[in-house]
Amino acid sequence: MTTANASLPVSSPPSQPATGARPGRLDAKTGAIVFLAFAAAYFCSALVRAITATLAPVLTQEFSLHARDLGLLAGGYFLGFAATQLPLGTWLDRHGPKRVILCFLALSVLGCLAFSLATSFAWLLASRVLVGMGVSACLMAPLTGYRRWYEPATVLRANSWMLMTGSLGMLASTLPVQWLMPLTGWRPLFWILAAMILLSMAALAWVVPTWQLDKKNEKTDTAITPAAPAGAGADAGYAPIWRSRYFRKMTPLAFFNYGGLVAVQTLWAGPWMIRVAGYTPLEAATGLFYINACMLVTFWSWGMVNPWLARHGWNATRLITWGLPFSLTVLAVNIAAGTSTGWLGWALFCMGCSVMGLAQPAVGMAFKASLAGRALSAYNLMIFAGVFTVQWGIGLLIDVFAALGLARVASFQAAMSVFLCCCIASYGYFLSVKADNSPQ
Repeated sequence: MTTANASLPVSSPPSQPATGARPGRLDAKTGAIVFLAFAAAYFCSALVRAITATLAPVLTQEFSLHARDLGLLAGGYFLGFAATQLPLGTWLDRHGPKRVILCFLALSVLGCLAFSLATSFAWLLASRVLVGMGVSACLMAPLTGYRRWYEPATVLRANSWMLMTGSLGMLASTLPVQWLMPLTGWRPLFWILAAMILLSMAALAWVVPTWQLDKKNEKTDTAITPAAPAGAGADAGYAPIWRSRYFRKMTPLAFFNYGGLVAVQTLWAGPWMIRVAGYTPLEAATGLFYINACMLVTFWSWGMVNPWLARHGWNATRLITWGLPFSLTVLAVNIAAGTSTGWLGWALFCMGCSVMGLAQPAVGMAFKASLAGRALSAYNLMIFAGVFTVQWGIGLLIDVFAALGLARVASFQAAMSVFLCCCIASYGYFLSVKADNSPQ
């Protein structure tokens, strides 16, 4: 990791910019260290996000959960996550990533401890919402910083490698959790998670640059040149974000396609493997391990090839246009195959959807730097509102179709078919809107 084209950090030290380099860019060593600190926090975020898929059998048994309850419990994380996104974006633009993420992570520690003590479904759900609120800055904070600290091509690479780190966290939520449960039980696992988050907070406090407000209420720090106040003039609030045709073009994809990817990866792939394909809980945890391992390799690969693709005209919009139909086709095949669809089918679906990971930095780069935090958070709101809706919605639909007399397998297939139709409609809207992500 030594150059802008081959590493996460980029060209020049903040104190002595190289000739021709933009002020505010981090040097290679500092950028790598900052990336790793943020990656540690995002690893914890992804682990606690996905752990419900592995814990689904034991939680279902201990708390007598229905499919709709399981969907609501997993979706509660994303409900809390989504609820913070709009104020989060404003705070990021005003106070910078370091202050915001440290305050939010403190909530996630409390949420993990509360979850470990839960004695009812309502307690579980409230704790899950609190955890979701607490980790809601774990991707938006670094992406806001990367928008200023790294070169544009490196921002795409850093985003892909952050998502790769998330896949590593999801990987840790599968077989390692399944192996630990007989030794510790599920409750102490959340004590361990709380301790890991505290360690990541210490790393962030140590290495991440601090943004401060000067006497003119302008942002400054060791890595950033003065910028206009986040709430000044035409940039006030979220109006410039909502007015953007490019933002509106990408919103349905964020809600259904990207949200659906996370909903399947973090919950419904597990119940499908157990209740449709007939896997044992251990086999399902192993399948989730393989799915997340595939996603880890996929996001690593995106990070490696993104600079080359950008140089050859393959921007995020073009890649999504050509790449997303693959995931839609795989989803249709998975639904039709029913009991024959195991971990491999869902791994292929998730890998096909991974192209949506390019949308987030593309949206961030569609706006000037002073709006980046709000643009990213608004888009993240769409994603995680979608995750909550899809996770809970699939569970509700499974119960509804079962109540109408469909067999268990057919109920899962019908619910997933509704999801597929929503994904196809959002892709059609994306194709119909002509807009690019030129900075506004």
